[in-house]
Formats: sequence, C-alpha cells, structure tokens
Amino acid sequence: MAMEIFMKIIPTNLCYSLSCIECLVQGASFCTGNNVTCPPGRVCAATHTVNIEDGIQKNEFCGRSCVPENQCQGPGSFSTYNSKSKKGFSCCYTDNCTPTQPVLPDDNFQPNGLTCRTCVSANSSWCYTEDTIQCTGNENMCLLQTNNIYGSSKLSTALRGCATKSICDFGTQSSTSGGVNTKVSFSCTSGSFALRSSQFVSSVIAIAVAKMMYF
Repeated sequence: MAMEIFMKIIPTNLCYSLSCIECLVQGASFCTGNNVTCPPGRVCAATHTVNIEDGIQKNEFCGRSCVPENQCQGPGSFSTYNSKSKKGFSCCYTDNCTPTQPVLPDDNFQPNGLTCRTCVSANSSWCYTEDTIQCTGNENMCLLQTNNIYGSSKLSTALRGCATKSICDFGTQSSTSGGVNTKVSFSCTSGSFALRSSQFVSSVIAIAVAKMMYF
C-alpha cells in the first residue's frame, strides 16, 4: 500500500527527480536514446509532430524527453494560411518508463467562427499582416508564435494563425542542446486578433525547431 501511494504522488512531487530517455528522430514514430536525470517536477514524455504545407506532409518528428507535468495533455494543432502542425503528447511517471504512442488530433475542416491574422516570418521574432484565416475544428484561439535560437548564430522566426487551447496552455521552459539555446513563445487569445501572453518550450520540440526553423 505504501508503494502504491508513493507511485501516485510522483507526478506532483517537486522534490523527486525521474530518469527519462531523451531522443529526437525525423521520419519515424519511435526513438530511443540516452538516460537523463530530469529536473525536479518533470515527467517522462513522448511527442509526435507532423507538419503539413499546402496539403502535403512536409516532415514528421518523434521525440522523448523530460517535460513539466502540465504538458501532459491531449493532442493539439495550429494552422497558418498554408500550413498545419499536428501534435500528440503522452507521459509516464516512473524511472526510464516508456510513454504510450502519442495520438495526433483528427482532421476537422468545419469552420468554428473564429478569424485570426496569419503570416510567417523567417528572419524576425515578429510578424504582422492584414491577411486573415478562418479557423476550423478545435483551433479556437488566435496564435502568435515566436522562435528564438541562440548559439554560434542567431535565428528568429514568427508565425500567426489558429491554434487549439492545448497548444496555447503550455507553461514556460527554455532548452540548451549542443551549445544552442532555444526559446519558443506562444501568445494566444480566444477572440479575433487580440493576444494574451503565455510561453512554451519542450526540450524535444525546441531541438526540432532549430532544425525546422519553425514548427
């Protein structure tokens, strides 16, 4: 009974550090890698990301890492005028555990009544436009996403579009890998055009951002 109680409190016990697998691969649905010791309060997670551009799948990433527990929620997506990123997440709560295969969100092209501005900038952490996009399905928030990567060189990108609440609700985290520091910020609102600030980076997806320039 004592062991069962201990196992149940691991996800929210900020004094306990899990060991998790950390890896990232492109074009696969599973990866394995080295053991890392997570900061206190983190859990083991798997992510699956598919990026679509002009209706054609552009790339796919699978990763595993340590993440804050509040990132362990349902699948999500966000869209710009010509692209969509679909994401699945799953978590587990014991040393070196293997999360279940993340499930991507279903496609839903039914307009939901929200209109957002949409743009993509490849060399700035800000973009503004009068162009708009009609949001569909569960993408019921307007998004401004900025990516800032620092290392031997600096790279900043930004995009606007529609997003699910699960994407907008991540907490704040920065990552460093191979001397590269990465920060991704999401600002979202449930009303057309306005913004409220929140920030998100998971260590796995941050590495993917460095490779992809933007999600």
